[in-house]
Amino acid sequence: MGNPHSIEDEAVATEAVDMGTLLAENASLRDRLLRALAEAENTRRRADRAIIDARKFAITEFARELLIVVDNLQRTVAASEPEVPMTAENVAVVEGVKATLRILTQTLERFGVRKIEALGQPFDPNLHEAVMEVEDPEQPPSTVVRIVEDGYTIHDRLLRPARVFVAKPARADAPPASDAEAGQRERGERFARRSL
Repeated sequence: MGNPHSIEDEAVATEAVDMGTLLAENASLRDRLLRALAEAENTRRRADRAIIDARKFAITEFARELLIVVDNLQRTVAASEPEVPMTAENVAVVEGVKATLRILTQTLERFGVRKIEALGQPFDPNLHEAVMEVEDPEQPPSTVVRIVEDGYTIHDRLLRPARVFVAKPARADAPPASDAEAGQRERGERFARRSL
């Protein structure tokens, strides 16, 4: 005896044979497959980008800490610059500090750390941190006139902003500064440079 024929089996067979249904189902499955493949490719690209960024910027915190050493070496060299006669031993120490600073700077540059050239440039809040505004008739307003602390980038990102003095527009109603006021202001600015 054969299996009895049911109406449900006939409906399933008819639906399975319907060409339109099969094409629609095929198109739906193909669309889902393409979306899944695109999502997998996007995930792979994001992972590749994350790996590249991790390699480029892995030393960011370490480099930021080394900048303190660079600053101190620069201060040591700057302190040796005055017109004070130096002994042969002092000259050797200063030359050693300069060589150490040069090697450290070259090493940082090899890993993508670059100094921001700020002096004489227009003030850019993305790269500079204004410490003070000073009147400087020789410079246009919003121009960096003095660097307190050098700024650095690592590859294309800011590592540390340059701390700068910025020129402000001269006041037309301000009386000219007396020699005593100008001398006092110059001494204050020199003190600010040495203390920072």
